[in-house]
Amino acid sequence: MKDRNFLDTVMEFEQQLESMQQQFVDLKRFVAHMMEEHQTLQTENLHLRKRLEELLSKEQPTVKQKKKGNSLDIGEGYDNLARLYHEGFHVCHVHFGSSRKGEDCLFCLSFLNKENS
Repeated sequence: MKDRNFLDTVMEFEQQLESMQQQFVDLKRFVAHMMEEHQTLQTENLHLRKRLEELLSKEQPTVKQKKKGNSLDIGEGYDNLARLYHEGFHVCHVHFGSSRKGEDCLFCLSFLNKENS
């Protein structure tokens, strides 16, 4: 009886080892797949960064030219902020959108003057 119980235990242990070995094989396949995907994404990321640098280097001179040519043209955004301020709302980062209640705000005025100069 003891021999039979021992034999069952050994057979059960063998089944557990086989199961663990299969799990290990599956895990190795998964890790290999993930490493391939990681490498593919790194390569794609490198190509995208190079492409972005190319596009930015081509775009940069036109932005500088626009700044030089339109140094006095502040834009519609500034006009909207100035209008909001004159309507009685804060445009500063501290109290943006809240009512000024008729009082001037040094933060807003500083912000608007910074945009204007």
